[in-house]
Amino acid sequence: MNQEKNRPEVVFVGAGPGDPDLITVAGRRAIEEADLIVFAGSLVNPAIMDCRRPEAETVDSSGLELGEIVRAMVDGHRAGRKTVRLHTGDPSLYGAIHEQFELLAKANVPYRVIPGVTAATAAAASLGLEFTLPEITQSLIVTRIAGRTPMPIGEDLLSLARHRTSLALYLSAAQGEEAGRILAQAFGPESPVAVCHRVSWPDGRTLWTTPSGLAQTLAGEGLDRHALILAGPALAALRSGKPTPKSRLYDKSFGHAHRAASD
Repeated sequence: MNQEKNRPEVVFVGAGPGDPDLITVAGRRAIEEADLIVFAGSLVNPAIMDCRRPEAETVDSSGLELGEIVRAMVDGHRAGRKTVRLHTGDPSLYGAIHEQFELLAKANVPYRVIPGVTAATAAAASLGLEFTLPEITQSLIVTRIAGRTPMPIGEDLLSLARHRTSLALYLSAAQGEEAGRILAQAFGPESPVAVCHRVSWPDGRTLWTTPSGLAQTLAGEGLDRHALILAGPALAALRSGKPTPKSRLYDKSFGHAHRAASD
């Protein structure tokens, strides 16, 4: 019998955007039960771990490289400890989890993922924004601008922004000048852009600007990290304050499986 499978699996937990109340019930339960928590200290709000048991060990991974992070999880698993890998937001978005999965699988260590609330949806909630407005935009593109990590062919920001859908730009605050130039081409230089900094944290804030003013806004506020950039027609509709086409889902003349249409 494989002894590894008799030990607790490593649980990857999405910590959400920062507010401890925005972690899932399953994620909080995993933290409460953990013996070892390996967390991204430069990103995760430490208050999220206030519910952990006093004897639980914590390891800040912000100063560690990949092998050291995985070794901590493997060692915890092999010692029979309930091990949590705590990521900010949702681990599936820019969480670099696949490479951790590969090494855990190589070490024959089982794992599973508990999803989390990502910054884009938390920002939309704070703004009263719907990304998918009927007849205006029905898609949301989550992407980043090329930095140290290059973008695959066809996924450069201009190619994606030209679809003129809702756009959530992660990990790009340090490239404000280039991002502003591209967003100006796609949406117009004076279209609304929201810079959401530390979404849901106590000191979180939203700065409204335009593509032409994006670089200056970011530089003036000293923002080069922890900022999400939102653009697109849904933001323009929100800022205009004008009525938008209504969804047919709740239209009395539109029937579906749970409601008959009426004249």
